[in-house]
Amino acid sequence: METPAEIFATCCIRPLVLLMMIIDNIEIITSRANERVKKAVAVRKSARDRKRTGLFFLEGARLCADAAKCNTDIDTMFFSDKAFEKYGAEIEETAEKSRSVYRISQELCDFLSETESPQGVFCVCRMSEKTATLPLADKKYIALDDVQNPDNLGAVARTAEALGIDGMIVYAGCDIYNPKAQRAAMGSLLRLPVIRTDDLCSLLSYCGSIGLKTYASTPDSSAEKITRTDFSGGVVCVIGNEGSGIRKPVLDVCEKMITIPMKGRAESLNAAAAASVLLWEMVRE
Repeated sequence: METPAEIFATCCIRPLVLLMMIIDNIEIITSRANERVKKAVAVRKSARDRKRTGLFFLEGARLCADAAKCNTDIDTMFFSDKAFEKYGAEIEETAEKSRSVYRISQELCDFLSETESPQGVFCVCRMSEKTATLPLADKKYIALDDVQNPDNLGAVARTAEALGIDGMIVYAGCDIYNPKAQRAAMGSLLRLPVIRTDDLCSLLSYCGSIGLKTYASTPDSSAEKITRTDFSGGVVCVIGNEGSGIRKPVLDVCEKMITIPMKGRAESLNAAAAASVLLWEMVRE
């Protein structure tokens, strides 16, 4: 007997109206007590469960379709009938790459969702084992020193990918598989090389040893203005924690402190906004 994913794969070249006729063959889940639903909620809510299981949660038709395009290992997909009417093409593309596919009731959509207006498409995916471990010379990286806000993390990843940055380095702070971070990144965290480190100081020292410039971003007006900074060649720019900025040991190991010139009364920028300005300067030349 064909699995739901195989049914979608077989019918992927057929008109969408025909696909709507076959969704009745896909098992529907209505209970919150269902084991697959409980697993999805657990990895959505808990970084500890994500780390323990190696699974993470995605929400949204576009994001789930992006995961399929990136060949992300999709363990389970859920969608509602209402979602299929609106996002049939995205659901078809995602289902084709999913191991298991389930229809869910509208009540379960609301239960699974973190958003006010859920689209009704969700995936539980397996974390990639193909993560970068060390930066490369002559490449450009943005490094996050204990950035806590998942929206900031996702926004930085999205801007970095859009501007052609080679990768992102993440120390502590927000889990890159946090569902909010994934939504804010709009798929960029699935595509952009991410280096996770438990020792940012040592990694930055290594970067310096292979010829990468290492710059620490600070609101200190005595630091070198980014408009005068040399961003040619390989560079790592560090963005600090939203409240306390870059830790002193990281400042000490960086080659130079740089700052964004500010004319207004604001003392600093939001982490994601500051990163956007730095990223633009990194690639402008």
